[in-house]
Amino acid sequence: MLDKLEMELKLRGFSKETLSSYIRHNKLFLDYIKKEPKEVEEEDIKKYMSYLVSDLSLKPRSVSLKKSALKFFYDEILGKNIVNLKTPKIPKSNPEVLSRDEIFLLIKNAKNNKTRLIIELLYSTGLRVSELVNLKTEQIDFKEKTIRVKSGKGNKDRITIVAGKILKDLEKYIQTLPEASPYLFPGKEKRGLTTRNIQKIIQNVAFKAGIKKRVTPHTLRHSFATHLLENGTDIRLIQELLGHSQLSTTQIYTHVSQEQIKKIKSPLD
Repeated sequence: MLDKLEMELKLRGFSKETLSSYIRHNKLFLDYIKKEPKEVEEEDIKKYMSYLVSDLSLKPRSVSLKKSALKFFYDEILGKNIVNLKTPKIPKSNPEVLSRDEIFLLIKNAKNNKTRLIIELLYSTGLRVSELVNLKTEQIDFKEKTIRVKSGKGNKDRITIVAGKILKDLEKYIQTLPEASPYLFPGKEKRGLTTRNIQKIIQNVAFKAGIKKRVTPHTLRHSFATHLLENGTDIRLIQELLGHSQLSTTQIYTHVSQEQIKKIKSPLD
């Protein structure tokens, strides 16, 4: 039955990350409940969700992801309509954003050229970490200073910008890559680095730089969008660069742009 789930996810064009996540969460559920999918009932779903919330104390976002994976399988694929319970609401919070000084501090503390380019690319392009690890050299247009993102979130292609000041270093770096690997940042077995590799690289550099904020690859994406907004870039253009389907997703950056708030004059002034 999990093979059927995998096939359906592929047919509907879900990303590799979503495919892997949904299969993993459904397998964990079946290991816990010890039943065949056709035997699963609504009470089994409730029991498992209660276990995740009360016993494992998982955060609402994690619980919501697992619920989505189960709902897709049991309601969408098997048509059982048994995943109807309410789970804890995901608290709304503004994304963590680095200042420009903190960005340059990160770059300054990169231990080598490869690490520095990873940081500079994440910040100057707004790429998701999953897009960076799958990035191939052929996707970079040095003349136009753009990157073509293939099959991003929602399986959509898009164009994003890249900082002109890093292109020469990028060209030199590419010349050092093994010809057998098409990936910009090759890892083991002719594949790109993993998202976990990139996360650890960013965390280590942030620690070395003495930055107290929680810094992840996504923090650099948030910073990219926020700084563009502070520079006066139209929010709809930022939406395109980030690959957001809905403008409402991009509008969260209007709440974190402190520089924009500082520019507002009081009516009394």
